[in-house]
Amino acid sequence: MNKLKNIFRNNIVKYGAILLAGLLLGWGIFGGGASHDHSHDLEMEVTEEGATVWTCSMHPQIKMDKPGKCPLCAMDLIPLKTSGGGDDVVDDDAIQMSKEAIALANIQTSMVGHQDAIKDVQLYGTIQVDERLQQSQTSHVNGRIENLYVTFTGESVKEGQLIAKIYSPDLLTAQQELLEAAKLQDLQPLLLDAAKEKLRLWKVSEEQINKIIESNSVSPYVNIHANTSGVVTTKNVNQGDYISQGSVLYTISNLSRLWAIFDAYETDLPFLKVGDQLEYTLQSVPGKVYKGRIAFINPMIDANSRTAKIRVEADNRDRNLKPEMYATAQITAPLKGYGKEIVIPKSAVLWTGKRSIVYVKQPNTSTPAFKLREVVLGPSLGDQYVIMSGLENGEEIVTNGAFTVDASAQLEGKVSMMNNDGSTVQSGHQHGNMENSANKTHDMLKVSGNCEMCKSRIEKAAKSVKGVISANWDVNAKVIHLDFDSKVTSKSNISKAIANVGHDTELDKASKAAYDELPSCCLYDR
Repeated sequence: MNKLKNIFRNNIVKYGAILLAGLLLGWGIFGGGASHDHSHDLEMEVTEEGATVWTCSMHPQIKMDKPGKCPLCAMDLIPLKTSGGGDDVVDDDAIQMSKEAIALANIQTSMVGHQDAIKDVQLYGTIQVDERLQQSQTSHVNGRIENLYVTFTGESVKEGQLIAKIYSPDLLTAQQELLEAAKLQDLQPLLLDAAKEKLRLWKVSEEQINKIIESNSVSPYVNIHANTSGVVTTKNVNQGDYISQGSVLYTISNLSRLWAIFDAYETDLPFLKVGDQLEYTLQSVPGKVYKGRIAFINPMIDANSRTAKIRVEADNRDRNLKPEMYATAQITAPLKGYGKEIVIPKSAVLWTGKRSIVYVKQPNTSTPAFKLREVVLGPSLGDQYVIMSGLENGEEIVTNGAFTVDASAQLEGKVSMMNNDGSTVQSGHQHGNMENSANKTHDMLKVSGNCEMCKSRIEKAAKSVKGVISANWDVNAKVIHLDFDSKVTSKSNISKAIANVGHDTELDKASKAAYDELPSCCLYDR
């Protein structure tokens, strides 16, 4: 006992015992909790890693446990696989994505529905002179400009105003002939009538002719008076110039009414017709909106600008409008020949050059799933497309992030924008495809038409024939490429279906009734 007391009196042993006791106490308090927290962190890490794997659409070897940028090309990473399990009702070609992955990729969907095919058309143009209110002031005799009373372009004149005086030796000779004929009136009355008619053709009035005969005096000068009120838009002569009969001295335009001329691209023409009302604004008159109706649509397309001129008449009694002012017009117009149609945003469409596809959300699935669907596009409505076929009312499609969904499908080897058949299919499916391809026939057919609307109509008619696998009409070559099951249909049947909608083929001619129902932009040379 005394030895033990001596040991504890040693300071080194005393401090060592205190340190050991502290270590044991700390382990007892914090050791178990630290171990538990570490296990929990590991569990969370595994769960998150299993939830979504992020990869690069260009470099699929890159796999990350969280979204970000690809370390090789700096593209945004996309989700590769999801947790939550699959649904038995999901199509084999559909791509499933968790709600977390959809939120991170900002994928948005919307319901498909019928609506009016209406387009907001914006037109640009200028204010121009009304050609019908423009007149030329001409000289009716040969001579020299003695005096000009209108001396610059832009000067206003009134009807009947004296605008020029002309010295004319020919006029002087004609007046002398008139006086001589007047002396022989009793003997040669026809001679006097001929002399008077000559002066009348030179726009000398009957009053002036009688005055010459009564005064028995002649003058080599003739006055030119304005035949309309307006503004001088062109001045072609100067004082002292020699002119001939018919020379244009001035061009005078009446600016009480003007034209607003707009350029309409050929893709906008199906939405415009004579009588449509539009609104336009001017940069020089901010805040004021002018309204007018389309009075004329030029039937010719400008070869350089690919536009047609649209004319709107404008009242300018307040003189606020001036020729060459810039104008911007807005018109909300329905598509001719179309009523309630399925219309979707352009952001929903992925275009491969030959095919137009959208991703349709599969109904009744606990985990969101999307499947590729090929559609036939109709006319463009600005930020929207009319859908001719491929979608039904009430279906839900991806309107934002379609490319992300497609990239995920490509990485999983399913049907996608660039992979029409899928790269990972079962052997049973391959056998079925080989059986179908044995009867698949490719052929071409010449079909008349003009534009993208024709393309949609022709392809829709061809695909309506049972057994047609694909149909693609080349607008430039006027040839449709067909893939069809030769045991189900034939080239002749497809040709008849196309002719029934108004388009001549190399085998069949469309009826006059079907041709006349086509929109004006689709009328081709027969």
